[in-house]
Amino acid sequence: MFSRRTAWSLTPNALARALDAHPKRELLDLTASNPTRVGLHYEEAEILGALADSAALVYRPEPKGLFPARAAVTEYYREISSGSVQISPERIILTVSTSEAYSFVFRLLCEVGDEVLVPVPSYPLFEFLAGLQDIRLTPYSLFYDHGWHIDLASLESALTPRSRAIIVVHPNNPTGSYVKSGERETLNRLCAAHELALIADEVFLDYPVREDAGVRGPGLENSSFGCNQNALTFTLSGLSKIAGLPQMKLAWIVASGPEELVGTALSRLEVIADTYLSMNAPIQHAAPMLLAQRHTVVSQLRARVRINLAELDRQLARQSLCCRLAVEGGWYVILRVPATQPDEELAIALLQRRNVLVQPGYFYDFRNEGYLVLSLITPEQEFAEGVRRLLEFVIGDL
Repeated sequence: MFSRRTAWSLTPNALARALDAHPKRELLDLTASNPTRVGLHYEEAEILGALADSAALVYRPEPKGLFPARAAVTEYYREISSGSVQISPERIILTVSTSEAYSFVFRLLCEVGDEVLVPVPSYPLFEFLAGLQDIRLTPYSLFYDHGWHIDLASLESALTPRSRAIIVVHPNNPTGSYVKSGERETLNRLCAAHELALIADEVFLDYPVREDAGVRGPGLENSSFGCNQNALTFTLSGLSKIAGLPQMKLAWIVASGPEELVGTALSRLEVIADTYLSMNAPIQHAAPMLLAQRHTVVSQLRARVRINLAELDRQLARQSLCCRLAVEGGWYVILRVPATQPDEELAIALLQRRNVLVQPGYFYDFRNEGYLVLSLITPEQEFAEGVRRLLEFVIGDL
């Protein structure tokens, strides 16, 4: 009765089962990903007031999204680039989420069974999106050498005649690594030579980690792909991370690259968007204010990341068995621990014996044991105590 594309295993993994059985009131959660639940201050009156615009009572279906909302996205890129990035509102398609944006782009580019290249490690969303769109994922590797880098040889060797696009996450989740300028040039060359599109996921773009906060790798470059001209490029972002408002359901696609390809892509994307008309009017009318108030949240999250990273480094300096990997941006940090047991078993033991919740590396397709992923937006006191218990447990267990 049901399609094979939805034949997922719905059995909770061992860590999820252990978490369900755990008394939540005692939990120190080092996996926090919901910015609305980590004690931030929001401009509540302004946000709620913007949602009460009476213009939302008039139905004006525009497939790309209402022009003022798209113009607000244009202003966002102009502002974060200090005026160097100028994106026309006509090159922007609004969606309710980056997940929907991915589905639009996959439908635009791929036939059933076509392939899209994705980085590993990375977050597991892509597997579900690809399955729902009847396409295949082909992994390419990121490797660590005083910072994270794209294994360009692995990427090129993964290309096949069915390849249609390359996804980059800029900065990556969970590695926190930006695409470097030399990597960007190679990606553009490969895309042009093989008639591929580039899909740039920039949801964490606004959260660079300053060098004095612990970046050890050279070549930090956090400029947007929004004006990438040397290959057909779809840049994805939204309010979820850059304004800390995942519940407001506003994201977008920016198309750039060779003019003829961009024109055709936008015409076809507009038909896809017109078919769904999923954007709602109140959010679109509120978009200029929601984007303008992002500074309140971004400044708090940047400060939180900086404080927690410094606290992690302070505690790590007291011992020599565990270390963290270099991070250039985003909300997460990777902790390297002795691989004395599978990461999931360690995570379960930390939960049950120290009331600390972490994510094991295999959730992000790390191919070896000995990696834990921690959230840097966890409230500071909770983070500090959670790290203390984690290191005490790992070191005392050896």
